[in-house]
Amino acid sequence: MKHLDEYRDEKLANALVARLKATATKPWVLMEVCGGQTHTLVRYGIDGLLPAGMEMIHGPGCPVCVTPLETIDKAIALAGMKGVILASYGDMLRVPGSETDLLRAKARGADVRVVYSPLDALKLARENPGREVVFFGIGFETTAPPNAAAVWQAARQGVMNFSLLASHVLVPPALRALLGAEGNRVQGLIAPGHVCAIVGLADYHAIAREFHLPIVVGGFEPVDLLEAIVMLADQLEQGRAEVENQYTRSVRVDGNALAQAMLADVLTVCDRKWRGLGEIPRSGLKVSAKYAAWDAELKFGLTDRPVEEPKECISALILQGRKKPPECAAFGVRCTPERPLGAPMVSSEGACAAYYQYRRFEAERELVEIGR
Repeated sequence: MKHLDEYRDEKLANALVARLKATATKPWVLMEVCGGQTHTLVRYGIDGLLPAGMEMIHGPGCPVCVTPLETIDKAIALAGMKGVILASYGDMLRVPGSETDLLRAKARGADVRVVYSPLDALKLARENPGREVVFFGIGFETTAPPNAAAVWQAARQGVMNFSLLASHVLVPPALRALLGAEGNRVQGLIAPGHVCAIVGLADYHAIAREFHLPIVVGGFEPVDLLEAIVMLADQLEQGRAEVENQYTRSVRVDGNALAQAMLADVLTVCDRKWRGLGEIPRSGLKVSAKYAAWDAELKFGLTDRPVEEPKECISALILQGRKKPPECAAFGVRCTPERPLGAPMVSSEGACAAYYQYRRFEAERELVEIGR
């Protein structure tokens, strides 16, 4: 536990908070991108330790949350097809589509399996040669390489009853869309450490130059995030806009060459719709033509049927960092993990789930005070 405990050390954390308060002279607005970072910030109350006026806002860093309704509907349609086994991670089962979710589809008889790796889904295909096994693969650049590797192995092993329903998204195009939008308030960015561990820092250097934006690649423990915030404050106070790497124990400048090679071989860049953000050009990854036989969308002739988000759900504003979960009238009342209106309340990386787990009683007290 040594290497975990040192990143949760109270003395180190207090020293960083003191340094931050001595450094920051202006009400800077910072955004973290990764949902894992959001949960750490909320769980440990890091946002409450910041100097007066400094604010953390939450970006679209939850891959489950940004998966569009149309793709959820495709997965549900696949699960309902005769002879199909749909495999996915557990947190995808309760993400609402336009009418239902995969968990309810499973309850009605669809063969939906929870797996812990895309290779588990490939094993299912080998064990069930008379069935079609579809792995519902979502995520950022972090999870794309193992999903691509499953397709690569299926091709090498001749497993033709396996396919990938890919809904992968790329972080830099989404950041450009957010930073270039009217009303953008972000003055400093904590970049997602696990994404950068795969792709490296080149895209983030370009964003820093383009938007004159300080960027720090951060880890996921409390001391990681406090140190990243201090590094951003130093840059902002000094008028710098550079890319710095706080997460040096996991991130190298050039990223992971083997993972990048797997992505380049199996997947290809495409336009992608993001839940809450709309379609962003060249912001996604799909199965390349070379591996078309393992592309579930082509194999089953799936097409998009545009659908709208529930009107009461403000997840779009939350994913853009324009609102926080307690500002939603439905939060914790008509939207709970058991009965979610939107994906951010379901996913283990969703901002709404973080606030519900760690802050919902604070929100309830505030509502009581307002009602008095």
